[in-house]
Amino acid sequence: MQSYTIGQAARLLGVSPDTARRWADAGRVATHRDEGGRRLIDGRDLAAFSIEVAQGGGSGDEDVSYTSARNAFPGIVTAVKLGDVAAQVEIQAGPHRLVSLLTREAVEELGLEVGMQATARVKSTSVHIDRT
Repeated sequence: MQSYTIGQAARLLGVSPDTARRWADAGRVATHRDEGGRRLIDGRDLAAFSIEVAQGGGSGDEDVSYTSARNAFPGIVTAVKLGDVAAQVEIQAGPHRLVSLLTREAVEELGLEVGMQATARVKSTSVHIDRT
């Protein structure tokens, strides 16, 4: 499972690294240390926490700005639902929840799993997923 540094998590959550660090210090999201002593957040924990933050669970004291550069929404995969042929992938990109319907084969080729970093690209009414 992929893990994220405090800085990476902050970028995915759309907050400053100081805010993400305060949330970790307060126990709002679990962390562990790597061999180098850096604090890391498990991808599944970050995915769950990103949903909580997007639903208004943030502290409200951070000065957050959200942008979409050329319709790209970098975020974290929060759900993958596989059918026999089709699949549904949900990405939490800051306060934005994006859902893409694509083939099961595409999801498997990209290796998409909950907790992974991914980018949703929006064109017209389609949402495309790029693995990052």
